[in-house]
Amino acid sequence: MSVKRVLLLAGDFVEDYEVMVPYQTLLTFGVKVDTVCPDKRAGEFVRTAIHDFEGDQTYSEKPGHRFTLNATFSDVETKPYHGLLIPGGRAPEYLRLNHRVREIVKEFNAAGKPIAAICHGLQILAAAGILSGRKCTAYPACGPEVALAGAEYVPIELDAALVDGNIVSAPAWPAHPAFCREFLKLLGVGVSS
Repeated sequence: MSVKRVLLLAGDFVEDYEVMVPYQTLLTFGVKVDTVCPDKRAGEFVRTAIHDFEGDQTYSEKPGHRFTLNATFSDVETKPYHGLLIPGGRAPEYLRLNHRVREIVKEFNAAGKPIAAICHGLQILAAAGILSGRKCTAYPACGPEVALAGAEYVPIELDAALVDGNIVSAPAWPAHPAFCREFLKLLGVGVSS
């Protein structure tokens, strides 16, 4: 069996758990994960933010960790990769403005490769124009944006994930067990339900 390769798109103030937990989960299953950020090189880092649900009208935000990138964004070619992972947090709101980020998403989608996006990560999929006619979920505050992109926004429990074709989506980090499991299945990595 060949080693699966995943590209992970990150940026400053990516949600801490949503970048760390899926990254480490994929590594645990032997998946090679290249982590990149526009305008940054391998060995540099992005800052993360911790979002928590503490009973307020929206999530709270606290400083997270430094997440070290292991690949250089300007070197990315999508063909060698088997899947794409897009964590949430604040990073997607500006990453979606990057033309190459949108091209990468379109290339993965056109090839039918698995794409996993969680929380605000769906903002990037919406900006890339690949959601029309799809069913997906996101952090509830992104629901209107997902619907405006032509998708059917499906509100689900915070610990659940939704699969539609090659796209796995989830509302937030409490969904990691379901989100990672469904992404691994689409990658063809053996996991039990």
